[in-house]
Amino acid sequence: MNSATPAITATEIVLPGKVEPAGLETRTHELPAPGKGQVVLRMEATGVCFAEQQMRRGKYYDQPPFPFVPGYDLVGTVTATGPGTDAALMGRRFAAITKTGAWASHLIVDAADLMPVPDEIDPAVAETVTVNGVTAWQMLYRTAKVRSGQTIVVLGANGGVGSTLVQLARHAGITVIGTASPRHHDALRKLGVTPVDYRDPDMYARIRELAPDGVDAVFDHVGGPAIEDSWQLLRRGGTLVSYGTAASKDEEGNSQLPVLKLFARLNTWNALPNGRSAHFYNLWAGKRRCQKTWQQRMTDDLTQVLRLVADGALVPQIAAKFALTDTVAALQLAESRTVAGKVVIVPEV
Repeated sequence: MNSATPAITATEIVLPGKVEPAGLETRTHELPAPGKGQVVLRMEATGVCFAEQQMRRGKYYDQPPFPFVPGYDLVGTVTATGPGTDAALMGRRFAAITKTGAWASHLIVDAADLMPVPDEIDPAVAETVTVNGVTAWQMLYRTAKVRSGQTIVVLGANGGVGSTLVQLARHAGITVIGTASPRHHDALRKLGVTPVDYRDPDMYARIRELAPDGVDAVFDHVGGPAIEDSWQLLRRGGTLVSYGTAASKDEEGNSQLPVLKLFARLNTWNALPNGRSAHFYNLWAGKRRCQKTWQQRMTDDLTQVLRLVADGALVPQIAAKFALTDTVAALQLAESRTVAGKVVIVPEV
């Protein structure tokens, strides 16, 4: 951006504090010029993930102080570059994982954080599998290392991560048992998943009936006391992958405490001589140690996921699209526990 470039007025959705979705605020401000190694990204699609639902309650593990602009990831087009930034980035489409800040019409992003998105893939489709797709891919292949012919359990198989994870697994020849409310069971069956009602008080007994010898991996975003039941589903050599603490999202108190308790429990299980292992998946693991290696891994894994999307092997589940100015309704729907897939936010609909 130089002196001849007109200033950009950005529209942002602000989380002012612990509020209901209706308490979100809209603000506009003039975006500063991008600095060295930075670009301006015009948002084409962002979305609502579970992290934002926790953040509005002040329950996300390391969220910034209020007020701030939420938005974990986005897909957009570069409209300006800062000093020392490759001008060839201009006009190209990229995804970026931001953790916060993506609920905006325009934002400044480090060029090193940009991940290419092929022009033939719709921005909303690519957005649906940015964080969700990378998370599912890494948990399946880098953490649990599940192989064809094995059996897994996916809690919340209708959700943003869950619906992506079950498709990746089925494409790889993995048997999947997925939990969801009955309204989503037919859709799961069409994906080749054996569904189980997550509201059934005997849910874990039902899963054991389906896999009496145990399963090779359980992917659990719920946490809480029932994590013990997930652990008990594993056969020898199996892996528990915990990637959230949804059970505690409405609890008052320290947002870090449920995670720390979970870490302690997983570490205790890993010390047992039973051949099973327990992991907490953290998308950001390794970034502080070596950001370049971390970002390359993100880019490589998203490229793999987008290739499957382009081939039709993975169909991103878009629950609904909302305009940026209608983010209140987007968050309300995402929190209704009625949707399959991800609620996507676009500049306008």
